[in-house]
Amino acid sequence: MLRKTLLVVTLVLSALISLGPALAVQPDEIMKDPALEARAREISKVLRCPVCQGENIDDSNAEVSRDLRLLVRERLKAGDTNSQVIDYITARYGEYVLFEPEKRGANLLLWYLGPAALIVALIGGFFYVRSRRVASDGPAQPDLSDEERKRLEELMGE
Repeated sequence: MLRKTLLVVTLVLSALISLGPALAVQPDEIMKDPALEARAREISKVLRCPVCQGENIDDSNAEVSRDLRLLVRERLKAGDTNSQVIDYITARYGEYVLFEPEKRGANLLLWYLGPAALIVALIGGFFYVRSRRVASDGPAQPDLSDEERKRLEELMGE
């Protein structure tokens, strides 16, 4: 009996946890116009919750995410385009709310420093492996003199 109860509780909890993000957008937030709602959902996918790490505002249950969802819908009702809504929210909350900040200014450093470091590391690794290969071959052995060759043949019994 206890096993069945634990199993049921575990299943219910896992279902609630998996439904958490799906339930973030409250029914009272959903717009009546399906086209505007679809646009709001599209915009919400590119906006990061300022409180949560790595969650978009549609998936977050934070109060600030709810405010942002309502703000997106309010701006869409006012007739703003998707880019105008994103620009408005970015101006208000900073570029942190964007999952992909624009590639300009100081952000260029963030966009290109990682790939540049990878290229430098690959080139450095290539030269390191190459130098190790030369070192493992060791110094070139000089040829034996006639006297050394005779002594070697005596030792080997030839």
